[in-house]
Amino acid sequence: MIGHKGFSLYTILALLYWTLAGQPAVAQEIDDKTLERHADAIVFGKTEQKIEALDAFLVRGKKDVVAALILGFRYRQNDPAILTAIRQLSGSSIGNWRAAMEWQEDHPEIVPHASYQKLKQKIFARIDDNFMRFLGGDKSLQKNLAIRLEEIVWGGVRVDGIPSLDNPDLIDAKDAGYLVDDDLVFGVAINGDIRAYPLRIMGWHEMFNETIGGVPVALAYCTLCGAGILFETQVAGRNKPLVFGSSGLLFRSNKLMFDRDSDSLWNQFTGEPVSGPLLDSGIKLKIRPVAITSWGKWHQQHPTTKVLSIATGHTRDYSSGAVYNDYFSSPDLMFPVVVRNEKQVKRKDYVFGIREFGAAKAWPLSAFTKVTVINDHIGSNNLVLIGDAQTRTVRAYQRGALTFDRQTDDATLTEQNRTWQITEAALLGAGGEKLARVPGHISYWFAWDSYLGIKSELYAAP
Repeated sequence: MIGHKGFSLYTILALLYWTLAGQPAVAQEIDDKTLERHADAIVFGKTEQKIEALDAFLVRGKKDVVAALILGFRYRQNDPAILTAIRQLSGSSIGNWRAAMEWQEDHPEIVPHASYQKLKQKIFARIDDNFMRFLGGDKSLQKNLAIRLEEIVWGGVRVDGIPSLDNPDLIDAKDAGYLVDDDLVFGVAINGDIRAYPLRIMGWHEMFNETIGGVPVALAYCTLCGAGILFETQVAGRNKPLVFGSSGLLFRSNKLMFDRDSDSLWNQFTGEPVSGPLLDSGIKLKIRPVAITSWGKWHQQHPTTKVLSIATGHTRDYSSGAVYNDYFSSPDLMFPVVVRNEKQVKRKDYVFGIREFGAAKAWPLSAFTKVTVINDHIGSNNLVLIGDAQTRTVRAYQRGALTFDRQTDDATLTEQNRTWQITEAALLGAGGEKLARVPGHISYWFAWDSYLGIKSELYAAP
């Protein structure tokens, strides 16, 4: 008999007992085959099958099925009966799918029942069978993943639905009439090879695979977390550079990229494989310096720069402000993730982060609103950071025992009345001294906090 909100009358009475007594009336175990059938019914079953499954889960009274319920809640269009079951089993007043996912992230001690893996594979395979390249068979067993399977979510596109740019055409700066001075670009300079990749194009592609200055690199741009990270792709022990694409899957609102050789999934933020043949390889991609700045400033500083051509071979609206404009201008996140600390910076405030010297530290971009030069440190290493909050630009350099006073202009710094030249590779002293640049990148605070909040320092202005 069907009762209120899609539960049987028996389950309604059981729920009432639970509420009054604070414990299950009768705990009934279910064999694995039946539980697997019920988990499938939560997402794919007819209404009667779904109700039977919810009844069984609630009477069983264990949290290991909550992950399957959260899946069902998303793909059954926010079914209120499923939400009620999530609340009852979790013991939390969860109000929507986002809150359910955040609750799940906060409870890594709850291990999903084995049936969850097959259910998730079935869902992903129906969306795009290519997802099985990354998570098919035993690849999605938790023992074969560096991240929790229940935190891997579909981002709304299929594999390569956001197409990478592989060795794209470049043009001379004088021919880049489609750009205006205020357009932001990723500026890269390696061994004298100087390039500019406009964000208004890269937002549609989120990845390029290139060789710059003789160094194979990939720029992994996660628009959701505001982070464009330049990785070296030639790694020890491999004959060819890695070539990356976008999987269409996310982890904590961060893109999971994949390499086209092994079909391993990679965490875009850390440059480490999280599934597939390269999982236990020990590979961690080296980060190279990249600067976000305005086209006007980059062009002025580097008049011989090459620029990404607007003729990418893809049909997209590459006009200024067209890509993800609503998301970039909103304080809200598109996908759920727990943000632990917003006392000093809000979730979508930009920070400049460095992970070097065995340490990690982030500097709020707002710290550069009143000053352009910050003398600071990461671990025991002294740094000078030069920033421009308006153009989202920060460059960091080692400074040893020196203290820098101010930025004279875009090309020079002063230190005890001595002038230093600012270059993309190093600070250059008049006597031939060199202070090496330290690689870092811009990101939204929520992404830095989600991955590194516990291990990372956060700069606080004096």
